[in-house]
Parts: sequence; C-alpha cells; structure tokens
Amino acid sequence: MSTNAEAEPTVAAWDIREASDQDWPAIWEILEPVVRAGETFTWDLDTTQDQAHERWFKQAPGQTFVAVGRGRLDGVVLGTGELHANQGGGGSHVANAGYMVHPAHGGKGVARALCAYSLDAARAAGFRAMQFNAVVESNVRAVAAWTSMGFEVLATIPEAFHHPRLGYVGLHVMYRRL
Repeated sequence: MSTNAEAEPTVAAWDIREASDQDWPAIWEILEPVVRAGETFTWDLDTTQDQAHERWFKQAPGQTFVAVGRGRLDGVVLGTGELHANQGGGGSHVANAGYMVHPAHGGKGVARALCAYSLDAARAAGFRAMQFNAVVESNVRAVAAWTSMGFEVLATIPEAFHHPRLGYVGLHVMYRRL
C-alpha cells in the first residue's frame, strides 16, 4: 500500500441515466434528508415518501434521472435530477429542473453533471430555455455552479424563503437559453 494519497480521477466516476422505479429507494434516501432540512428546496418538511415520488418522477417530455457510481461505487446512486416544462401552454417551451446529491458525494461535481445532462435532455426534447424559479440565495454553491453553467440571476424575490437557521432569505429566478 502506497503512503502517497491517490490523485482524484480526471474522468467522472459516474454515469447518468434515466431513473427507474427500482432506483426509488436510493432516490428517497437522497431526497428525504434534503426535504427535512428545509434549507434548499421549497417542499413541505413533512412531505411523505409517496408525495415525493409523485412529485419527483416526471412524464415525457420531462424526465427523472440518476447519477450512478462506477468503480468502487459501482451501482450506487450518487445524485438525482428531474426535468419538466416550467409552465403549460404558451410557456411550455421553457424547461425547469431540480437536482439533489447524496451528502457523502457533494462537492465532487455530481450536481454540475446532473445539470449538464438536463440541459442536453431539455434541448433534445425541444425546449428553448431553462429557468430555475426558486434558487435559495444562501445556497451559494448552487448559485455559483449554475452561474458558471451559463445561468443568470434575473431577479431575487426578497425574503421569499424561510430558512430554518438564517430566517427569511431571497429566492433567485435563474435563466439560460438552450
């Protein structure tokens, strides 16, 4: 065994694919603590597993997807995302998406990879843009990641989110063309 730390691989240690019902237990394991923490998503803290399943799994042209580990994490669901039309009717050409990553795999680029996947999937499904309606302004890692991927903050709704530790904080509306 070498005493030198091994370098991080330069190739992603995961694959992203459409989610199946067999992935649900692993997806719920990711969603539940995020929802219960109440720091980054506008879901009710007492959302049940059935409610979460109904809300997270999307119908075409929407999609639910997972980042699944390779190598030593082979088959482990590291993160998940969902993509859907932001509005119906005349607004249905703009996509919306959400992503959650297992806390043990945060900060490794999984969320960025999920976002990149959703941008490609949205483009392939015929969407012309993507909009995030409610990015909590105190979620600075997400704001920085989405900005670096071409999203811009169009507006911040002051005190639109009640953070459990920080009190009332703003929600960003972020947008990018596809």
